[in-house]
Amino acid sequence: MRILLVEDNEDLGEAIEGRLRGAGHSVEWVRDGAEVVSVALAEPFDAVALDLMLPNRDGIGLIAELRKRKFSAPILIITARSEIDDKVSLLDLGADDYLVKPFDLRELEARLRALLRRSGGQASNSVSIGNLELDLAGLNASVEGRALELGRREFRLLEILVVNQGKVVAKERLMNQLFNFDENVSVNALELHISRLRKKLDATNVEIGTVRGVGYVVRARG
Repeated sequence: MRILLVEDNEDLGEAIEGRLRGAGHSVEWVRDGAEVVSVALAEPFDAVALDLMLPNRDGIGLIAELRKRKFSAPILIITARSEIDDKVSLLDLGADDYLVKPFDLRELEARLRALLRRSGGQASNSVSIGNLELDLAGLNASVEGRALELGRREFRLLEILVVNQGKVVAKERLMNQLFNFDENVSVNALELHISRLRKKLDATNVEIGTVRGVGYVVRARG
């Protein structure tokens, strides 16, 4: 996922950023409430993790403005229990879920992934194509019950393609979701991952097709 993290606490922000990046997500971290709207609207994001108490702008006002500006990515509120006076009001304003501090970083990632699946119309932690099955929660792939060894980014790449199976996924979108904002990478890096993934899919009846000049599509052979 490409995630916008809005958190002014340095220790917590570093912990969240490290956890999400370590899991293969791309993270943009904003610490000042006044910068949130401009950053959120400048780039496409899959989800937002938003602290309510921020310098120069409160989170509740930010939710309302983002939704007013047609920002559609799911928003997960992270806040202290004392700040949630009326969780229904938060959801009515446009928040999708909330997490009370202190929380387990694994739960934060799981909540974000659940929001992304929900926004994409997918309810299950498992998705399959042909004889290939992906466990999105466990981050592993299998072919007819046998484990398929994939690197972290290979799994993320395959996940994006399989969740969008039958649809062409643009190279730009894949680049945005696979690599962090501060990584200086070219499209050659993406093509290298595609090449490696194709070799590992030789043992399956699944293939990655190329739509020249656009992107890639995953489909079952035959």
